[in-house]
Amino acid sequence: MEHLTLETFKTKVFDFEKNKEWKFEGDKPCIIDFYADWCGPCKMVAPVLEELAKDYDGKLNIYKVDTEAERELSSVFGIRSIPSILFVPMDAQPQMAAGALPKNAFEKAIEDVLGVKE
Repeated sequence: MEHLTLETFKTKVFDFEKNKEWKFEGDKPCIIDFYADWCGPCKMVAPVLEELAKDYDGKLNIYKVDTEAERELSSVFGIRSIPSILFVPMDAQPQMAAGALPKNAFEKAIEDVLGVKE
């Protein structure tokens, strides 16, 4: 799983400095985990994302954004609570979910929002 910085986010997900409207830069759907090291629920989500990364290998990308290190990115998306999980489909608006989701909720969102089947 790749940790995104402001620069890599702009090349792999969304260049918000260039585009006012949402325009996805990626080549496959992705999930972005906005987290912090001190956050208990974030630690619960981490192993679930590791499993999903294996289950859906090659079908979607899973990224992490450290909200402490990447404050500008967090403010662009108005992150107020963590973990916040952004589901980014190829051709539609991204959808944000807040809180530590169980694996089956991720799987449902991957199918419903991202249109990806395992």
